[in-house]
Amino acid sequence: QLVESGGGLVQAGGSLRLSCAASRSFFSMGWYRQAPGKQRELVATITSGGSTNYADSVQGRFTISRDNAENTVYLQMNSLKSEDTAVYYCNAHNYYGVIYWGKGTLVTVSS
Repeated sequence: QLVESGGGLVQAGGSLRLSCAASRSFFSMGWYRQAPGKQRELVATITSGGSTNYADSVQGRFTISRDNAENTVYLQMNSLKSEDTAVYYCNAHNYYGVIYWGKGTLVTVSS
């Protein structure tokens, strides 16, 4: 129900934009990431009302937004660092707390 796109290889300091298209509307959508050998961690979330939450490590560099009409969430990533390298997963949950995950998209930042 969630399809990510936009990952790829970028040099440190560069930018990428991830997109996640959902098959229907969700109360909250967001992005998590998992680097090799590490646990999956929160990157950013946004509710249908536009309230956002960011991990400290990306605050000021990443911006999450959503298009409710298109059921799509975006993650604009600027000033990328090598430590941002990870598989990025789209996440969504409905008003009943049921959680959905995308299959992930790989972001590789070369130093």
